Formats: sequence, structure tokens, C-alpha cells
Amino acid sequence: MNEMTIDKTNTRSYPMEGKCPFGGDRIGGALGSRPALENWYPHRLRVELLHQNGVAADPLGPDFDYAAAFNTIDLDALKSDIKQFLTSSVAWWPSDYKNYGPQMIRMAWHSAGTYRIADGRGGAGTGMQRFAPISSWWDNGNTDKSRRLLQPIKHKYGNALSWADLMVLTGNCALEIMGLPTYGFAGGRLDAWEADNATYWGPEVVEMGSVSSFDDMVNRDKRWRGKNGDTDYDLENPLAASHQALIYVNPEGPYANGDPQGSANDIRVTFTRMAMNDEETVALIAGGHAFGKSHGMTPAKEIGPPPEMAPMEAMGLGWHNPKGTGSGKDTMTNGIEGSWTPDPTKWDNAYLENLFKFEWEQTKSPAGALQWTPKDPNAPKTPDAHVAGQMHPLMMMTSDIALKVDPEYRKVCEKFLSDFDAFTQAFSKAWYKLTHRDMGPKHRYLGPEVTIEDGLLWQDPIPDATYAPVGEAEVAAIKQAIMAKGISVSDLAFTAFSAAATYRDSDKRGGANGGRLALAPQKDWAVNRRAAPVIEALRAVMAAFNGGRSDGKQVSLADLIVLGGCAAVEKAALDAGIETRVPFTPGRVDTTQELTDIEMFEWLKPVVDGFRNYVDDGFGAIAPSLSPEEMFLDKANLLTLTAPEWVVLTGGLRALNANHDGSNTGIFTDRVGVLTTDFFRNLTDTDLVWEKADTAGTTFTLKDRNSGQAKFDATRNDLVFGSNAQLRNIADAYAGSDGQTRFVADFVRVWDKVMMLDRYDVKGHRRSGPMAA
Repeated sequence: MNEMTIDKTNTRSYPMEGKCPFGGDRIGGALGSRPALENWYPHRLRVELLHQNGVAADPLGPDFDYAAAFNTIDLDALKSDIKQFLTSSVAWWPSDYKNYGPQMIRMAWHSAGTYRIADGRGGAGTGMQRFAPISSWWDNGNTDKSRRLLQPIKHKYGNALSWADLMVLTGNCALEIMGLPTYGFAGGRLDAWEADNATYWGPEVVEMGSVSSFDDMVNRDKRWRGKNGDTDYDLENPLAASHQALIYVNPEGPYANGDPQGSANDIRVTFTRMAMNDEETVALIAGGHAFGKSHGMTPAKEIGPPPEMAPMEAMGLGWHNPKGTGSGKDTMTNGIEGSWTPDPTKWDNAYLENLFKFEWEQTKSPAGALQWTPKDPNAPKTPDAHVAGQMHPLMMMTSDIALKVDPEYRKVCEKFLSDFDAFTQAFSKAWYKLTHRDMGPKHRYLGPEVTIEDGLLWQDPIPDATYAPVGEAEVAAIKQAIMAKGISVSDLAFTAFSAAATYRDSDKRGGANGGRLALAPQKDWAVNRRAAPVIEALRAVMAAFNGGRSDGKQVSLADLIVLGGCAAVEKAALDAGIETRVPFTPGRVDTTQELTDIEMFEWLKPVVDGFRNYVDDGFGAIAPSLSPEEMFLDKANLLTLTAPEWVVLTGGLRALNANHDGSNTGIFTDRVGVLTTDFFRNLTDTDLVWEKADTAGTTFTLKDRNSGQAKFDATRNDLVFGSNAQLRNIADAYAGSDGQTRFVADFVRVWDKVMMLDRYDVKGHRRSGPMAA
């Protein structure tokens, strides 16, 4: 038991705890030193990603009602506790200026700042700053200390207060104690309970323990196309950070080159990807830098590894600083040292005033990072954060000078300089958007400080109903009226699924509620065009039902679209010999074109939708490193589907022919519109053989193994269910002679799940699948 095993990554030692008595020198088993599948088969479709953050990982269980628990909290008392803490100082990590406010604003900002509009991932919604990889990004240096400082408050309020909510609320409280009137706060964020292994954070493969500085990190970057300043300059989708392990941009400029205009270019790209316009971008940067300081007293190469790589005795804390006390005046975070304003704990306009009043020259921090100092020796000074009476020159980052250099950003700055009240309101609203952007509909917002204002376009507003919802008798009559229109089962199912399939659990956007399938931009997407005549027919049904009623009951187009799909599935199941009732929950409301942000909804347009056998013509240019089936898996993940749900839903949609163009590709049946298991039986039939129909291997033809006669055509989004071992074994469960009844029941269950994904008005704050919804 005295043998030692060496972890070469971190060059630390620990006793071997289990030398095998039967030979060899280690016990691996299920806990082998490396994940073998990742090494052996790097291109394997990682279906297991559908099961991350599942109920098994959640200590609170699937029935924990977070809304009910949160509503037991006295929010005023909680905020009082937070504010009392913010103006204290703990010996092991003392506060700057005797105020933890600026530090906590950074924590909250960086928690929310990972959000990106392209796929809705990131953001503060599940408290992912607590887990890898985000917890150990260089840009999140010392946020581990901020969360650890908050632990007593978290323990006091227990599970009624999620970490995700606590981090954002603490940021709000910090702003309030320093004089900013915040725009509001909503609770309702459900914590994740394991590391995120699904989100794509970039193409760089860098061992984070080998990263010693911003310079070292960004020089390995591979995510940009073109050169900074060129018209072709663009950031790989869906990424929203300029370099690996950053939240936004390198504060020293692109690749730490000190170029303010180049920094402005990066800022515009990254903040646009964050769904922020120029005014919101300037407000956030100028507002955030009104507080606190940057830390750069120790060279980056001297700082220890991040939390995920720190030694066990560090107990989850990383970035050990060996200089002096390792904190306080010796703190190292991003390497830049100093404060932007003379009063770093007060909300004022000094940041913009000094930025524009003085000329700035490049200097270096004690850690060697590039920063800027006023040329005028008479410029105001800023107090030391820990030594009373000691003063320092003001500091600006290259990303600050960028706001002065860029013509469009400069216009916004000048507006805020001349109107401090406008600046205050702009920052307050932008902060609210930053920290709530990924929460989804206002039905998920909890607490007494939820902003009253409706119609914020980034919230995808849906008006309240002004009528009573339909009951069971009306539902039955409406279904008969829909079927009497002569619309095919395939068209009805396609239209309903198209409305619901825009949903993405990442930021809770999309879904059937609101009826946006009938509005721009969704009505104009190529993948949705098949739905247009169905919607017109359903409008006629709606007009006939709603006209002249005296009981106050009405049906929305959004409900009609879903109800038409339910009627179609029931008809398809009955034609397969199984009578079933598809659940339907009324209450969806139609929104308006004026309440629909076309630009923001354009981001929901699919590049690949394997459920409807759709691949955008520009897919190769948009995602050159990905296959259609990988994008298909990603869509299943965003719909919170398990692997069995993914398989059964696709098989059913193929039986119904929900292809975007109504083609026969992937429709392995001659009984189209009947809810059979034909897709699975033909997919797994060993008497059939598949051949490529093109050299690229994107389309295929199914032939009889003996005669060579062609039977069916398919895409990669069809064959993946036969080629992938995990998916094929699930398909086998439905292909057998006893699979039909199970298939219909399972399809109906997952159909209802997809139709209800966005119904937070009725399903509350409980889990609804492998991901927290």
C-alpha cells in the first residue's frame, strides 16, 4: 500500500488505494483512468448525451416543486441577508473596498454571459458556472471564491433557493447597494446537477491545465474565419465568445494585440451573438465597469490550476495564488490591474466621463498584461482596494478604449454622457435582459419583483386569453370539424409537429403556444411551407367555431394546430387497428406579428431537422465539421428526448409522412398515414441491403438483397436508427411481432410531451425529462 501513482497532468502524487491481488498493478474496472469509447471511437454518435442531467442525478427527485418551495422565501429577508454579507469582509478572501458587490456582479454577469442566441445554450438558467467546463475557464478565475462566500446563505435557505437564482439575485443586490435602481428580479431557475457534456464550446482542444495566460490560450484559437476588420470576418456558429474559455472578448484586444478597433469588431460580433444590440452592449460594458476593479498583481504562470484540476485538499477551489496572502492586494484574476473610476462602489457616470475626457496610453500591469493609463498626470486617482490612503492611476482595458474608437459605439457613449438617466435605465434594462434572457416565458418567473411591464420582445410575449378555453365536448366537436375538412393525416401531423418542434429547452423559446407558425418568419421557412394550406383550412374551422358563441368559449389557432395533430394521430392509430386517445390540453393563445421579433426568431430556423427529414441547402457551409445525424441528435437533445423517445417519435413521424416536402424519402411503408411499425421492420430487415445513392453518402437506396430491386430511398437521418448500435437496439424493440401496441402507446406519450414542452402555464417548475425544464 505504499506504492505511488503519478497524475502527470497536475504532477501531484497520492497513494494507490487498490492494487489488484490477482496480478497486474491496478484495478480499473468501470472506473478506468480514461473513457475508452472517447479514445477508441472519436466519431461515434454520442446518444448518451440525451440522458445527461437526468432524474437519477437530481437529489431532489422529479416531484420537487421548486415554485412552491421558492414562494415560501421571504424575499425581503433574503435580500437583507445578502446585502449585509456584501458589506462585510471574510479573512480568507477579503472584499475589495470592504464591499463584495463588484465581485458578485462579475460572478452573476459571467453566469449569465455564456448565453448565445444561436442555440439558446449557456446562460444563468441552471447554474452551470458550478460545473466543468465553465467553472474552470480562465475568464471565470476566482468566481469559485464568490460562490463559496455565498454558501452560508445558500445553506440557510436550502433547496427553496437554487444556486442559479442566488447568483443572479446577489448580482442584483450588489447593484442596489451601490446605487443602481434595478429593473426587477425573477426567480425560477432550476439547478443542474452534473457537468454539461453536450454543449459545443469551440473547436480548440486545449488541456486547460496547460493554459497559463490569456495570451497562451487565445493563440490556440481556431474559431474565426477571415481577418479582423474584413467583411468576411466571422465567428463559427453557434459560438458567442471570441476565444476559448472567455465569456466575451479578450480585454487586451484580439489575441492580446492592443488594437481598440479590432476589439470593437470582436465585441460587436460576440454581443450580437448574445442577442444584444449596440446600445445594450455599451450599456452593459460601461455600466459593469462603473464598479470594482480588475486584478493583476501576480504573473499568470505562477497561478495554480483551475478548480477541475486542483488537488483534492483544495476542496473544489482553484487558481491558488502563492504570492503573499494569495488574495486581497495580491489577487490575480485576468492579469489587468486597477479600477476604472475614482469611486468603485458607487453608481455614477465617471467611467464614460473619464474615458472621453482623457487621452490614454498603453502600459503593462504587474502581471504583464496590456492595459491603458491616462496621459494627463492630473487625472483623477482611484483608491487602493485594501490599503487606506494609497491612490493609483485610473485604468482602462483595450476593450474599453474600443467604445471610444468605434464610430457607432461612440455615438451611444455620447448619448449616455449627455443623459445619465437614460444611461441608468439602459443599463438596468440590459442587465435584466442579460440575467433573464434564457428563462423563457414569464410563466416561469417567480417572486414579487417580477417586472410588471409586458411586451418585452426578447421575452417572446404571448397575450393573456380574453375568453374561456374549450372543454371536452367542444374538443370532440372541433376534431370532427377538422377531419371533415378533408385535410390528410400526414398534413395535420406535419403542421402540428412543425409548430411544436421550434421549442428548445436550452432557453425555453419556441413551441406551439402563440401560434407563431402562422407568422413571419416561421411561415416563410422552407421547412414549414407545407403547413401553409393547412393553417388556412384551420382558420376557417376557427372562424366557424368562434363566431356568434354566447358561452364565452373560444379556440385559438395555436390550439387548433395542436388539436389537428392529435386528431390525425388518433385516426392513424385506429387505421392500424388500435383505438387510442391522444391527450390535449387547451389554453394556448395566439400572439401577434407586432409581438414577434423576426430577427430573434430567425435564429430558431433549423439547419437540420431530421424529424421532418430536412437538411438546409447550405448545411455544408454552415456546419462543415458536423454530420446531419449529429445535428439531429442535437435537436433531440433540445427537445429533452431520451433515446427511446427519439427513436419512437421518428418512427411515428415516418409512418405519418411528416417529411418537410411530403416526399417518400425515409417512408419505409406502403401504408402512409397509418401508425405502423413498418419503419422499424424494414430498417432492420436482414433481407434488405443499403447502397449509397451519391458519392458523398448523404442519400441511400434500399434494395432487395437477392433480386437487387430498389424498394425505398433514405437519408442519413433515416439510416442512423439502424447503423448506430444503441438506436438500432431500441428500434428492434418495436420491429418485433409484439411491438405494435407498445409503439402506439409510446408514440402517443412522446407526441403529447412535445406538444406540451412550452406549456409552463400548466406544468410549473418540475422536471419534464432528462433535462430540467
